Amino acid sequence: MTEEEPELTAQERAVLALERRGWLSPGAKERAIREELGLAPVRYYQLLNALLDAPRALAHDPVTVNRLRRVRDVRRAEREG
Repeated sequence: MTEEEPELTAQERAVLALERRGWLSPGAKERAIREELGLAPVRYYQLLNALLDAPRALAHDPVTVNRLRRVRDVRRAEREG
């Protein structure tokens, strides 16, 4: 990593790790966000969306970041279309 692109923080790595897991229900994921990360779901999704645009997140976990970018792009297209 360069000085302009610091490594991911522990919290950022935890957000990406949580996204790699499969969830049976949105409620289970929201509970994990609160209990494991100590974040409100709204704050979690703000952090996640910022991470999806960060080159350092892509370098850390390209599979997860690219998957989430595709999902985000589809949802944006559905809203705009």
